[in-house]
Amino acid sequence: MASNVKKEVLRIVLDSNFFFIPSQFRLDIFEELANLLKQRYEPIILAPTYEELLKMAEKGSPKMRQQVSMALKLTEKCQIVDVEKQVNETNDDVIVRVASEWKCPVATNDRALRKRLRHINVPVIYLRQKSRLEIEGGMH
Repeated sequence: MASNVKKEVLRIVLDSNFFFIPSQFRLDIFEELANLLKQRYEPIILAPTYEELLKMAEKGSPKMRQQVSMALKLTEKCQIVDVEKQVNETNDDVIVRVASEWKCPVATNDRALRKRLRHINVPVIYLRQKSRLEIEGGMH
């Protein structure tokens, strides 16, 4: 009996700092994600995270602006998801809320955010030893 259940595409929420990996460590994050996950995935950037990058592009030092401009090019490969940022909510709060609602992994190098996500059993993808991506927390 043939199963016509299509393997669902895994959504991954990417934090702003994740987009700096290629310029800082010469690593293709999309290729690395594909190798790590061994399944189809959809990179997601939440609107508040995208807006954070845009602000950094305006206000950062020249070096920062150059890195942000590379980061923004990478966001073109992602789906930008419009989520409401609640009053008093930080960008990290939004990521935690969405990842927990969607039950999807988050790609970030932010230690505090990683800890919060692990605390609510959300898998976290991060850069390990400046050379490869690793996932902590089970993937179903």
